[in-house]
Amino acid sequence: MGTGMAILVVGSVALDTITTPAGKVEEQLGGSAIYFSLAGCTYQSVRIVGVVGPDFPVTEKRFLESKGVDLRGLATGQGPTFRWEGIYGPDYGDARTIRTELGVFASFQPQLPREFRSTPHVFLANIDPALQLQVLDQASDPRWIAVDTMNLWIERQRDRVLEVLRRVDLVFLNASEAQQIAGRKNLFEAGRFVLDQGPKYVVIKMGASGVMALGGPHPFVLPAVPLEDVVDPTGAGDSFAAGMLGYLASVNSKLDFESVKLGLAHGSVTASFAVGGFGVNCFRDLEEKDINERLQYYLSTNQLSGGGR
Repeated sequence: MGTGMAILVVGSVALDTITTPAGKVEEQLGGSAIYFSLAGCTYQSVRIVGVVGPDFPVTEKRFLESKGVDLRGLATGQGPTFRWEGIYGPDYGDARTIRTELGVFASFQPQLPREFRSTPHVFLANIDPALQLQVLDQASDPRWIAVDTMNLWIERQRDRVLEVLRRVDLVFLNASEAQQIAGRKNLFEAGRFVLDQGPKYVVIKMGASGVMALGGPHPFVLPAVPLEDVVDPTGAGDSFAAGMLGYLASVNSKLDFESVKLGLAHGSVTASFAVGGFGVNCFRDLEEKDINERLQYYLSTNQLSGGGR
């Protein structure tokens, strides 16, 4: 995996306490940048920019490095690592947040190490849009930039979110976020509104109904990967982005629609592994062959070809 294919992720690094119908875990490795890195490192070398406290487990840093994640942009601040606690109901819908302790993440100002600034592929995970704009100002002529956001930022800083959209190539939203930012119920109209801001593509995640990409000659929809057991949905969105963007970086794509369509399949499969265990546990021993097996089955059942690795 050459650094010419590397992906830079800027996002949160956290310790999560999660309760789902399948059980409970405490102080588990989490955060958007972590999920993205661990889901994406089977495809490409991933560089993190984030912040932790001195209490962040050294064993977990070593684990990340053992997976090939570049931690030179992971700063250690003064104060506790960001902690989040959430509970999922019986339908595994959106988590109800019980506790958020931002710690060092409250004063996070992303600083890209000099050697990270020319990273060819950039993913702005779900952080304050003001911070996303700071990263965009530091990045040096990337091939493409992808972004994620959330309802909180759309509600409080919509103008800034729109400013970010004008400067990126690919946008990830779930259905309710797309409707919220566009002020339209119809998902096709909502997606068209987002595209009108400037990105080449918008990917709208529709949960159990699958995922849709807009920006090509026609809308493209893929069903979700069928799963018998969901354990923990935390990080599924970041894992989806990692699979899709990891694939796009590996084919050195100029973001043509055929590559984007196959990218959706890679993202769907990667996310299906994420929800199969608590936290990032499913990624600790995940190998490329595991992804490939599930991917080939998924591609064949959806009449897609050419997406192997």
